[in-house]
Amino acid sequence: MEEQSIENKEIINIKAAIDSRVDRATQAHSTVNKYALGSMAIAIVPLPLVDLAALSGVQLKMVHSIAKQYEVPFSRNLVKSLIASLLSDIITFTMTKYLASNLIKLIPVAGQASSFASSATLFGATTYAVGKIFIEHFESGGTFLNFEADKMKEHLHQLFEEGQNFVSKQ
Repeated sequence: MEEQSIENKEIINIKAAIDSRVDRATQAHSTVNKYALGSMAIAIVPLPLVDLAALSGVQLKMVHSIAKQYEVPFSRNLVKSLIASLLSDIITFTMTKYLASNLIKLIPVAGQASSFASSATLFGATTYAVGKIFIEHFESGGTFLNFEADKMKEHLHQLFEEGQNFVSKQ
């Protein structure tokens, strides 16, 4: 009888631990979605490069929020360099689109609307991918100190495409 009680307590503890992990992951994914949508609004900034600075700040805040959820110590300077390293390939790939989009902003009304749409997709998808990468890393027990951006770049491209689909449905 006592043995069965111990087994029941173990089962309850295991279930509580699983529920806690599921809740944390659900909350983290919700955080990423919120920041991805919020970063799309940055596209209305009419000044080139100012929008990139704002986007960087949003992504930094998002990663800080996710780190808090996973109780991972946060270092602003370290995370800035990790995000930059992580995004280096995507930035190279998308910079042509970004520059073209910003040149289009010079055309009143139609150009600005077109620029907004492409920049919003780019900013939202990038933020989405960054957030999802950090969630996966933290879920596997990782920290900022053992984050290896180079090993995650291929997967980041997949998440970037997933992010493009996510923001296009919004």
